Amino acid sequence: MAHESTYVPGTGFERWVDKRLPVIRLGYDSFIDFPTPKNLNYWYTFGGILAIMLVVQIVTGVVLAMHYTAHVEHAFDSVEMIMRDVNYGWLMRYAHANGASMFFIAVYLHIARGLYYGSYKEPREILWGLGVVIFLLMMATAFMGYVLPWGQMSYWGATVITSLASAVPLVGDPIKTLLWGGFSVDNPTLNRFYALHYLMPFLIAGVVILHIWALHVPGNNNPSGVEVQTKKDTVPFHPYYTVKDGFAIVAFMILYAAFVFYMPNVLGHTDNYIGANPLVTPSHIVPEWYFLPFYAMLRAITFDIGIPFTDIVIINSKLGGVLVMLGSILILFVLPWLDRSRVRSMRYRPIAKWWLMIFFADVFLLGWLGGQVAEQPYILISQLATAYYFAYFLIILPVLSVTETPKPLPRSISEAVVADKAGSKKRKSPLGVTAGGTQPAPAE
Repeated sequence: MAHESTYVPGTGFERWVDKRLPVIRLGYDSFIDFPTPKNLNYWYTFGGILAIMLVVQIVTGVVLAMHYTAHVEHAFDSVEMIMRDVNYGWLMRYAHANGASMFFIAVYLHIARGLYYGSYKEPREILWGLGVVIFLLMMATAFMGYVLPWGQMSYWGATVITSLASAVPLVGDPIKTLLWGGFSVDNPTLNRFYALHYLMPFLIAGVVILHIWALHVPGNNNPSGVEVQTKKDTVPFHPYYTVKDGFAIVAFMILYAAFVFYMPNVLGHTDNYIGANPLVTPSHIVPEWYFLPFYAMLRAITFDIGIPFTDIVIINSKLGGVLVMLGSILILFVLPWLDRSRVRSMRYRPIAKWWLMIFFADVFLLGWLGGQVAEQPYILISQLATAYYFAYFLIILPVLSVTETPKPLPRSISEAVVADKAGSKKRKSPLGVTAGGTQPAPAE
């Protein structure tokens, strides 16, 4: 949302810098005086939380890289050395490992908020698309980072996931060989993953800058889904949202600290505290918890797709699983064009809201199924849950876009704020006094 700059240099040095490189003006206009909708709630604080977590991951990752040895004979022992012999190495390792989980908790809540309030709709399609790019880069970075400790689950997880590349016709095997650096997961694989895991967070930081830039062009969406009409609909970002975001960040960091200091290993798999052994396969290979919904969809495709009444197979089960897993993320790119409703917020779409709640429950179900053994009845349930996941985007949202009758929208953000306050007073009024009444409720 473009607005006229109100920055006034306070010193001669600031005037000198502003005339040559207006970086102070850019920061002031973007994070101090930026007009922000006055009705943003705490669901809009996860962007700031994610920015802080990205910094934490980069800083702790750089420190760990100073002591880590990317060699199959020494990687596992170097991690143990960091834990025992490096000053505060245990803190860096636990902060980095649990920071990945906190990162994904925040990003999933950030995506859920975007789905509920329609933050992907016009004119924010590029903003949403950049967010999906960040999500993909996060997943790739987290996967490669999970391989680096070179425990049992690290090794076998890398073997299973990289082997999926061979399902791609013609180019699959060369891609797999390139990832492995040979004919099996070995030292060249570990070196490749180490180099990429170190570099990709900086790539994520670059895309985050583009994401923030794309946010500041149309401005924030808001819970009512109504665009800013007048200056009365907004407040300056500082101090209103710097304080609100700051409180949310502190609360999130308390949760983060609880994991780091009191239960640092609860989110990890026990087999990954055993050194990698190519001759011993774990009884149940599973990825980290934040990949489980997609892992469930990958394993749900147990059938081949071919020409009926013939033995010709067009897509085998392995390729089908890979396509479904990738498609479950890539479909988010086209979401703005699948949901054609002019109403953004699910607050005013009573039918679509319940379908979305079922979708959220479906994702939780897929996450649980991803951690189960690949046998019946879990496979059948996974197939049904996967079918609903895609049906929500490809069938339910497009149909509701033209059939649902939404509730009346407020004429402005200010009107929505007044209505929310009136409703809150009516619900919370003591002694039975309503927003428009003055008489207490009769005594029982």
